[in-house]
Amino acid sequence: MRIVIIYIFLVLFICNKAYSQLIPQHFVFSNKIPKKFDAQRLNRIDTVFKKLVDTGVLPHTVTFIANDGKVIHNKAYGWRNIENKTACTTSDIFRMASQTKAIAVAALMTYFEEGKFLLDEPVKKYIPEFGNPQVVVSFNAADTTFVTHLAKSDITIRQLLTHTSGITYGNANSRKFYEKIGIPTGSLLTNEPKTLGEVVKLLAKCPLEFDPGEKFTYGMGIDVIGYLTEIISGKTIDKVLKERIFNPLGMNETRFVLNQQKMNRMVTLYQNDQDLNLKVNPNRTFQSYSYAGAQTFFSTGGGLCGTIQDYAKFLQMILNGGEFNGHRILSRKTIEMLHKNQVGDKRGEAGFGLAFEIYRKEYSYRTMISEGALHWGGMFGTDYIIDPKENMILLVYANMMPNQTGVNYYNLFYNLVYQSIN
Repeated sequence: MRIVIIYIFLVLFICNKAYSQLIPQHFVFSNKIPKKFDAQRLNRIDTVFKKLVDTGVLPHTVTFIANDGKVIHNKAYGWRNIENKTACTTSDIFRMASQTKAIAVAALMTYFEEGKFLLDEPVKKYIPEFGNPQVVVSFNAADTTFVTHLAKSDITIRQLLTHTSGITYGNANSRKFYEKIGIPTGSLLTNEPKTLGEVVKLLAKCPLEFDPGEKFTYGMGIDVIGYLTEIISGKTIDKVLKERIFNPLGMNETRFVLNQQKMNRMVTLYQNDQDLNLKVNPNRTFQSYSYAGAQTFFSTGGGLCGTIQDYAKFLQMILNGGEFNGHRILSRKTIEMLHKNQVGDKRGEAGFGLAFEIYRKEYSYRTMISEGALHWGGMFGTDYIIDPKENMILLVYANMMPNQTGVNYYNLFYNLVYQSIN
């Protein structure tokens, strides 16, 4: 009997080890293009993006493709800083904006796996300020007063994750109220001496734009999730992300606050003038929130900065079913839940899971991207795809906001990648 038990144990050990070896734990950089891709067609990426930079459409771009954990393309184009003629490199640091959200969600879900909360619990259980939520009926722009009615239900954690809570980034009227009570506008980025908890408690005083669960509207719910994570963990969110995501995955270049060495590798944020010429974006907060000012506000909705290779590690973890760099961050079943459309038809053709947009069947006719692929990006010009069908991740980074050229370089990049697949 003992021999049988030992035999079973050895078989399971060998099988588990073999399974782990099938999952890429590190990126392999190689000049050899897999047979799956047509190398000549893949080189079209260079032609297109060099032209976009040379003609002044883009200030810079970094691109990244990994298939089966093998990096088949990772290049930089253009200038980190045009005025100083500093060339852009693949190790440059970019403002990731809303790419922060998925990382924050993954960190929260590690506590979900520990049984610290349930997704359909009301958030007021942990943040009492969200008790008795109100929904706006009318707003007086002159004095920022408003009329509300009691929401039909409480806000749940799942609704915060899926942008169906009624918390939004605000419209022209509500943003006036945000400014009045001290909530940073402009996607919650600030150099002021505020904390995430202070801002979320102010946000709880604001009326919802619709009853929880009724609509999908992109908003500040993930900042509430960040503060919820602080409450559950007893730690500030920067420490949670470092301990539970960055250190295990080897994401050493991604942070809310950049030191001097990293700050020197930050690309300049550009925009277009009226004649579509590139110029430095004049918004001081957008340019410097990661290295100037109080450095106390860690926005889980949009505050991280980092390199494209760092974020690729996070995406590969998701693609791997929750594991990378020899560390399991989330279980396979939790990752499967992240993939499931949580919002029905509230977004039309595109679905939304707990952290990503999902390419549904109804959306697939418009693109070469595979049905079931995951997607998101950031307002400063970064974007990515996780494609389980092709076992591939794609990232394209720039920092240009607003982009008024009419050129959608995300889709250009994705088209160029997919047309090269044999």
